[in-house]
Amino acid sequence: MKLVLMGTNEFVVPIFDSILKAGHEILAVFTRAPKPVGRKQVITPSPVNVWADENGLQVYTNIKDYNLSPDMVVVVSYGAILRENVLGSAPCINIHPSDLPKYRGPSPIRTAIYNGDRKSAVCLMQITEELDAGDIYMRQEFDIDKNDTNEDVEKIVSKIGSQMLTEYLANPHKYIAIPQSGVPTYTHKFTSDDEIIDWARGADAIHNQIRALGSGRTKINGIDVKILETRVENDELKILRIQPSGKKPMDWKSFVNGLRGTEIEFGK
Repeated sequence: MKLVLMGTNEFVVPIFDSILKAGHEILAVFTRAPKPVGRKQVITPSPVNVWADENGLQVYTNIKDYNLSPDMVVVVSYGAILRENVLGSAPCINIHPSDLPKYRGPSPIRTAIYNGDRKSAVCLMQITEELDAGDIYMRQEFDIDKNDTNEDVEKIVSKIGSQMLTEYLANPHKYIAIPQSGVPTYTHKFTSDDEIIDWARGADAIHNQIRALGSGRTKINGIDVKILETRVENDELKILRIQPSGKKPMDWKSFVNGLRGTEIEFGK
């Protein structure tokens, strides 16, 4: 089957790699343009861009350049809205990492973790002009552990998504598209402001915030810090790893030892 692949993030790479290894002809790969990364703002291509280059595939970073006629377009975490020049060229399908119509939009995995959900699903769906509203071909539930991070759940989704697409692309006519049912909910793109810890929210909510976003920002004894890893034990938040501003990550005990017995004040 002649395919165009569209995706950007790290967890997409194993999914696209499974498609390539299944023997499909990849006409082109569309991904987001390289962007500045890190303190030095080094212009860096997306993980999907790197993968495509390593496999000698044609890469495009502007959806306006699309002018192809594949058998199908496969989209996973691409980050751009598809217009008629794509939608009208071939059937378009998408791996969406939520139990649709729950969590449509840009951050379904992070939102599920942030909200403390213990179950979610991966859906293989049609792409339509309305955001994440297409009919569903395949759906598989999965569990989210209370300590799973965004990276952990992305790995689960990557494995399930690879299996789904391998099965579907081998015989797409076998699967019947079923309309979504229920009231849609929508996600938003998280920003650095969402990392700010409100200590009044409680242990579970703060733990969920940190594992969803990768860190939580606060002050401890006047020091700007990022809390990187936590656990909840007996309804109490335990800090495991922390990164003071301008320093490398360290364990909580090392940070406390550096305070030399000073009483700890959170958020101050």
